[in-house]
Amino acid sequence: MADELPASGHDSSCLGIPVAANASTVGGGDGAAVRCTGARRSGRSGVPKEEIMDHIMKRRDFMRGAALGALAFTVGGAQVLLTAREARAQGVPFRLLKADEAETLEALGETLLPGARAAGIAHFVDQQLSVPPEEALLEARILNVKPPYANFYRAAIGAIDKASQARSGRRFAPLNATEQRDFVDLMRQNKLDGWQGPPGAFVYLVTRSDAVDVVYGTMEGYESLGIPYMAHIVPERRW
Repeated sequence: MADELPASGHDSSCLGIPVAANASTVGGGDGAAVRCTGARRSGRSGVPKEEIMDHIMKRRDFMRGAALGALAFTVGGAQVLLTAREARAQGVPFRLLKADEAETLEALGETLLPGARAAGIAHFVDQQLSVPPEEALLEARILNVKPPYANFYRAAIGAIDKASQARSGRRFAPLNATEQRDFVDLMRQNKLDGWQGPPGAFVYLVTRSDAVDVVYGTMEGYESLGIPYMAHIVPERRW
């Protein structure tokens, strides 16, 4: 049986990354989303620990020693190094995302993985959209989304809000937690009527991966999973 994360009383859907033997493809034919068929789904994220560890290790291979630590944010006209969590806590202005886009992305991230909002998923994505595409640490780059990646995120966020508006008369962020989970479950299966944007299952995969990265791609995140950090150069401060 899969080793899982400490319980928090929240049960969400499967990670959505086709790496586990107990996963089967749903939605579309691109294999972008999966559902859990055998593993228990409980704990902080409802995601079997092995799947998160597999994702993190593959990300570490891709980044070749880079990590989601301190990033360059513009504060008062000067660049400062902050974690995405710190940037959100300090209210650092977004560079590319509009306020409503950031709100939707935070709500989506929190639905996909509790803790993603406070971890700064919107600030992380926004900061990464501002760097040269070849330097971005976004899942969109790994999956060969055509840059500029801002086009993908704007199209995805716009599709989410339009589909939510058509379905419930409200944008995604104001929905209650149950409504948000139901919406995301339909999105990952490409079952939302009138969806206009990148395939819902692919949006699910990319944003779920971003959420996992921003929550677990830190020294504390590695420790919570029992993964040795093993940095090539240990950072001067914990991030």
